[in-house]
Amino acid sequence: MQELEQLKQWIRESDNIVFFGGAGVSTESGIPDFRSVDGLYNQQYDYPPETIISHTFYRRNPEEFYRFYKNKMLFPNAKPNAAHLALARLEEQGKLRAVITQNIDGLHQAAGSRAVLELHGSVHRNYCTRCGEFYTLEDVMAADGVPRCSCGGIIKPDVVLYEEGLEQKTLQKAVMYIRQAEVLIIGGTSLTVYPAAGLIDYYQGNRLVLINKSVTPMDSRADLVISGKIGEVLGQV
Repeated sequence: MQELEQLKQWIRESDNIVFFGGAGVSTESGIPDFRSVDGLYNQQYDYPPETIISHTFYRRNPEEFYRFYKNKMLFPNAKPNAAHLALARLEEQGKLRAVITQNIDGLHQAAGSRAVLELHGSVHRNYCTRCGEFYTLEDVMAADGVPRCSCGGIIKPDVVLYEEGLEQKTLQKAVMYIRQAEVLIIGGTSLTVYPAAGLIDYYQGNRLVLINKSVTPMDSRADLVISGKIGEVLGQV
């Protein structure tokens, strides 16, 4: 496949690659994109996912928020797939500068990646909203209903909910990496969720690679478009 050969060549020639990924990177590890929650949530929940994982809903109805969050957004047994492992290997080889991810599952770190910018936070970090005490994913999973701190405060996952802003330092770092990148590989994202999708505008190079199963609004701007599963493509490369 000509496109794969082209990607291989660009990777061989560069030591300044940045990867930007979305939900499609994790689906191959068995983590569904909650937006396509297989239509089931209509039967189990009275609200659409976007409403349930909003800041307002979390404040008003933490019980229902946590019921959805634990059922649909926590996958403690998920393992890194070929995409995660390939990216970790590229970093180890000194080729990949950073992984910028919209995912909250920590699978990039589990695969061995060190330079990971989590735009939407992580399920592995949880804090008491009253005293700031840190709690693990296991603590949250083990709690019955709404997890509470020993001080009585509610424990909130360090994930960016709808209506909340992205962490500015992480965003600034992501912009810096993308701006300086020679090769920018974007994979497993439909590039429709802002502000994350707007990051692509900061790329100044001419080796923009898009790997996705379906067409994205940015395809026409890419220098190389590869249609397929991100794990399969990066695994081969």
